Amino acid sequence: MIYAALLLHSAGKKVDEHSLTKVLEAAGAKSDHAMVKAVVSSLEGVNIDDAIKQAIVTSAPAVATSEAKEEKKEEKKEEDTAKKAEEAAAGLSSLFG
Repeated sequence: MIYAALLLHSAGKKVDEHSLTKVLEAAGAKSDHAMVKAVVSSLEGVNIDDAIKQAIVTSAPAVATSEAKEEKKEEKKEEDTAKKAEEAAAGLSSLFG
């Protein structure tokens, strides 16, 4: 339902109950009148463009943090692999003394 509201906004249309219901019906989705009314009332007085910009700025550090975590996981895997190879080599050398 939020995506329908964003679609209407990006098309320059007014986000009201009638328009939102028409978009949902055109998409083949059932529209719950109470939910449509709740979404429209929650968006009243909200500058959607500013809200989108703020969401983008807020999510950028989260993306950077998750990328850093991924890099650490990859480094840890590489270290574990190298350590296992060393242990295996040490085990083999003890067999042949």
